[in-house]
Formats: sequence, C-alpha cells, structure tokens
Amino acid sequence: MKLFIPGPTYVREDVLMEMTKPLIGHRTKDASALQKGITEKMKQVFITENMVLSSTSSGCGLMEGAIRSCTSSKGAVFSMGSFGDKWHKIGLSNGLDVDLFKVEHGNTIDANFVDEVLRKEDYDFVAITHNETSTGVKSPLDEIAEVMKNYEDIVWAVDAVSSAAGSKIETDKLGIDIVITSTQKCLALPPGMAFCTFSEKAIERAKTVENRGNYFDLLSLYKDILKRDYQYPNTPNISLMYAADYQLNHIVNEEGLENRFNRHKEMAEYVRNWAMENFALFPKDIKDASDTVTCVENNRGIDVGELNKELAKRGMIISNGYGDLKNKTFRIAHMGDLTMDDIKELLENIDEIIK
Repeated sequence: MKLFIPGPTYVREDVLMEMTKPLIGHRTKDASALQKGITEKMKQVFITENMVLSSTSSGCGLMEGAIRSCTSSKGAVFSMGSFGDKWHKIGLSNGLDVDLFKVEHGNTIDANFVDEVLRKEDYDFVAITHNETSTGVKSPLDEIAEVMKNYEDIVWAVDAVSSAAGSKIETDKLGIDIVITSTQKCLALPPGMAFCTFSEKAIERAKTVENRGNYFDLLSLYKDILKRDYQYPNTPNISLMYAADYQLNHIVNEEGLENRFNRHKEMAEYVRNWAMENFALFPKDIKDASDTVTCVENNRGIDVGELNKELAKRGMIISNGYGDLKNKTFRIAHMGDLTMDDIKELLENIDEIIK
C-alpha cells in the first residue's frame, strides 16, 4: 500500500531491511558510534551546530520534554490547528502556566500577532507549530524569527514534526532553540523515534527548572550524551536506529538536502495546482500552504471514505479531514520518499474514480 497520508509515510524496502540486523548492546562502543552518526547527520538536516537529542517516542514526547524542561514561569502556545492545541494540552497536563493563542483554521500564525502577544505579558517559553497537518498550513518562520530577536530571554520551540527534512529550516540562522521532528514523516522511516535540537539558551533555562519530569527531561538526556559518549539513560530502539542511520546517509549524502527540499516543493506545487483546478485549497492564502501536505476543500461534496475504499483497491490511500474538518476537507501528503511519478499516479486515479 502506497501511503499518501501525513504519517506514517511510505518506507522503502531497503530501509525496512536495515531493521533486521542483529541487535547490539546499547552500552557498547558500537551503539555509541551508531548514535553519534545519527546525531551528526540530524544536525545537517536541522542546519544547526547545537546538540541534537533523540528519544524512543513520537514527536509528542519531545514536545512534552521541551515545554516541561524549559518553562520556568509562563509559556505561550500559538496554534493554527489540532496539533498546536495539543501542545497547549500537554503543558496544562504537566501543571504548567500556559496560555493558548489560536488563529482561525486555514490561517497561519502571523508574526505581528506573535509580537502583539509577547508585548503584553512576560513569557519565558514560546511554542509554535511550523507545519499544521490538520489544515495544510505552514507558519512563516523567517518573519517570526525577526520578532523573536526582540525577546532574547524567551526559549523558542518549534514543532517541525511534519516538515523537517522536507522543508528547509535553518535552525541557527533563525535563532530557534528547540526544533522537534519524528521519524514517520519527512524522514520516511517507521514510527518510533523523535529528534530535537537543544540550544545553549535552552540548556541554561532547563537548569533553572526543578520539575522537568524523568523520561523526557531534555537536560538529563543532554548530560547523559556528554557523560556516556552518546548513550542515553534508557534503552533505545536499536533496530530503528539502524534504519535511521542508513536513511539519513541517503538523505544527506545521496539525494542531498537541497534536492530533497526542492522535490518536496515541486510535488506540493503540482498537488496544489490540481486541487485548485478540481476543488479548492483549504488554506486561506496559497503562500501559507504546506510543502509536505495539501489540505483540499471538499467543495464538490464527494464521499471521501468511498474514494479511499476505491483507492485502496489500487494500492494507495489518502487522508480524510481531521477532527471537525472530516469530510469537509481531505488531505494528500507529499512527503518523505514519494516522487512526482507517485503523485501523478495518485491524482490520475482520483480523477478516474471521481468521474
């Protein structure tokens, strides 16, 4: 089955085969070398010199780690959809003082809106979603970065779970302290691991926070890397690490990051043009449309469930709308190792089924 859903994504056979290698002890030199290799390649993906931490969890685990480890007084979460809302819920469930600032579905997080909020109250942690898969909208990180320069004491975290390795995010240039992603999206790996950057500012902030939790304590993870030579306090997913090391080598050294970013842009443009010709885009402004998943407004009232049943017979599947947007929209992911040929085949089949 070829997956055109916003995670988990299609994984190549050769990547899956890497997970069949014999296991090694997670306290061995081989395990250290494996983890260090993954870390160094993820630094290239994130375009950062900061340390990259990993976790045997989904991206939500490191979202919890970020907000709990680096909020010492009060946090602000900016949301443009379901996954931005989730970050706020994570903060509240950890007993943190966190405010939620939402925009209407289909809109992006405007930099002026961020500035307006931060001028009114003293926050020390800000969380922003880069790519909201429920609405197919991305936030303008370049513009928001200019605003964040005026708030040097704030630790800035970005959920790039569904965009890192598909969209170019220049972490250090933008001044982002924590960028989070996970394996099952643009990295085109099976689910089960997450990665995040961890800046010096974030490290120093975490030192002032007493109750950082345990499993997702980012400072503890960081200290263990230094102390144990790239070994983590808890047993990692060695099998998935084999696949990650192999796939990251393909991304960084074989395809090349710029080629990968451009491929995602080309696929996105093709799907958007198809959507506008046959339906409508859900994002209010095309410049805010995601490069990794297109949310299509179902203005023709097609039965998305029935469409997916027919697509499944042909070995492919898309996503219905998320939450309140179910049946009102549908989503086509163009992330990971999917190619333009894959996208064209999918859209041709959708056209044929609808007719």
